[in-house]
Amino acid sequence: MAKRETFKIEGLAELGKALRELPERVARNGLRVSVYAGAKVVRDEARARAPKAAQSLGPNQPPPGTLKRSVIMKHIPELSSLTRQTFFVTVRHGKKYRKQGKKGNLSQDAWYWRFVEFGTRKMAARPFLRPALEAKRREAAQAMKERLQQRVALEAKKFSTRP
Repeated sequence: MAKRETFKIEGLAELGKALRELPERVARNGLRVSVYAGAKVVRDEARARAPKAAQSLGPNQPPPGTLKRSVIMKHIPELSSLTRQTFFVTVRHGKKYRKQGKKGNLSQDAWYWRFVEFGTRKMAARPFLRPALEAKRREAAQAMKERLQQRVALEAKKFSTRP
């Protein structure tokens, strides 16, 4: 099974306290959009790093670019709360993603992504998810910080203009 990488920012107790003092909707949505911004940075880097086949591999194989198209980020509400938001940057896979696109000629079923990321006995690993996180960790944290500052300023402005 693939090891789950966790991105955790320490020292944000004050932020948690401030978020609890805001109305619940504002706190949850503000935090969610800021974590979204950070996850987007990592997702975009993973897409850029994902290898792409130079030509079609055969009639029953996914078309070139499937792995790049299949890198997604997903909000996980079950693991999220007022002071914690969880997004996964992962690869879409499964039979239901095979016939995509207007003509059904694109696939987003990158069932083979684990083989590329971790390698096999016969194939060397060509990691793209883990290096994307490592390369963009600081940039993602900065994107989250900037987006949260924008959102808090916007919400503060809304509350200051109320009668």
